[in-house]
Amino acid sequence: MTDPGIIVVGGGLAGAKTVEALREEGHQGPLTLVGAEPHLPYERPPLSKDHLLKGTPLAEFTPLDAAWFTEHDVTLRLGVSAVVLDPDGHRLALSDGTELSFSKLALATGSRPRLPDLPGADAEGVRVLRTLEDSDALDAAIGAESRLVVVGGGWIGLEAAAAARARGAEVVVLEMAEHPLQAVLGSRIGAAFGDLHRRNGVEVRTGIAVSQVTVREGHATGVQLADGAHVPGDLVLFGIGAVPNIELARDAGLATDRGVLVDAALQTSHPDIVAVGDIAEAEHPAFERRVRVEHWANAQNQPAIAARTLLGKEAVYDRQPYFFTDQFDLGMEYRGLASDPENVVVRGDLAGEYLAFWLDDGDRVEAAMNVNIWDAGDDLTALVASSTPVDRSRLADPEIPLAEVGAQR
Repeated sequence: MTDPGIIVVGGGLAGAKTVEALREEGHQGPLTLVGAEPHLPYERPPLSKDHLLKGTPLAEFTPLDAAWFTEHDVTLRLGVSAVVLDPDGHRLALSDGTELSFSKLALATGSRPRLPDLPGADAEGVRVLRTLEDSDALDAAIGAESRLVVVGGGWIGLEAAAAARARGAEVVVLEMAEHPLQAVLGSRIGAAFGDLHRRNGVEVRTGIAVSQVTVREGHATGVQLADGAHVPGDLVLFGIGAVPNIELARDAGLATDRGVLVDAALQTSHPDIVAVGDIAEAEHPAFERRVRVEHWANAQNQPAIAARTLLGKEAVYDRQPYFFTDQFDLGMEYRGLASDPENVVVRGDLAGEYLAFWLDDGDRVEAAMNVNIWDAGDDLTALVASSTPVDRSRLADPEIPLAEVGAQR
């Protein structure tokens, strides 16, 4: 029988890197990429960073150009969605009515913005930020005369707020928690991010609940808060989290929870299907539990493991979670995964350059972050990988090399 080949479902970075890895690993059979968006697969971080702030063109964050797909004999099915997956029948139905056969399949369906269930949320001028079109629409609307209301003090909201403020817009950020990013970084570091934005002219208001988007003649005029106060704005951006696109897998009978359940080799509950990127809830050797991370590094690095698994080769995904952000004059990298964001040790100045370390109950470093310090990456990676307890006072002391912080307890 003729091999129907491998299908990769998902037109983002994870999908692109999966087809690339399959060819690099020696797969010579048919290979198809299905993507719901009409564009070649692209990276998403620039949508809230350089593309929004500086107008960086799409080509600069498109990892594989059209010529690559032609040269490597990859069939592109763009602008169509996968709607029904039959794992045992090895069939995939698309939104245009066609049906494809496969021998193996990779799910890289990503996530979508969480939408608010609020009156007025469908008005003109209400935005989310996930696709190129979302970024372009926000870009076209932001100017020195505009006032942007950002609902949600997470990564997307803060990055968009920084970009808008840099272009002269008035910006207010509304966050339900006591501090921005509190759920991820804890109160102390979250407060530092809030202060960064305030120093740059962003109005940051916390402990805020939004009850509705106010609308006049079909266009948003701001938001009304739960206490009855009104925050005016001609643009409202919701950055209240993302929802993994696991419906295709779940309806097909694959094991799912918060994501698509996969083992350390990224194989799903079906032996011929893997999952990568935002949707992959993977067994992680370093954490001895399942981990699902919605960040660029997973989409960049998991596909190499998924490709090996699809081709019957041994592979384990054991890389540390990693993400980064750029806001105003702050550049940051984060490695690892903290179980308690409040259990943090800081080395340096929270208003300038610093390192932050999140510890477990046994004083082992679970996660580490460098802010405007660019020569500490290897040391931070080693600390997170180590199971050796550290001395908190030495960890906080910038005069003591990081390699020696566990020397005296």
